[in-house]
Amino acid sequence: MKGFEFFDVTADAGFWAYGHDLEEVFENAALAMFEVMTDTSLVEAAEERRVEITSEDRVSLLYDWLDELLFIHDTEFILFSKFKVKIDEKDDGLHLTGTAMGEEIKESHERRDEVKAVTFHMMEILDEDGLIKARVILDL
Repeated sequence: MKGFEFFDVTADAGFWAYGHDLEEVFENAALAMFEVMTDTSLVEAAEERRVEITSEDRVSLLYDWLDELLFIHDTEFILFSKFKVKIDEKDDGLHLTGTAMGEEIKESHERRDEVKAVTFHMMEILDEDGLIKARVILDL
């Protein structure tokens, strides 16, 4: 099973992320977002950043997860290539504990598109025949 695939969106980047569970979808969505920026296969998992988020629903949690990773990328000049996510239901909503692994941006990293923001536009998470998929559009 492929982890993600891109689709055409005018002036933006769109993708579907897939997984057998919600955690795998979130991991593949993060990978797809960084694949828009660079060739993630060339990014070493040398450093680790931990992320904790609580949101009211699955779509908001996905948005917040990707937005936090983008914030870390923009403020610490780091690219990520590996992700691990755990999602639990709590009284106050869905709680995500995630780890992103990568390295500081180097001259040798391929430069692709700059992601300005994650958007809620058309964002959705669907359950289909044992597969979960999420649609995401990124503002470039």
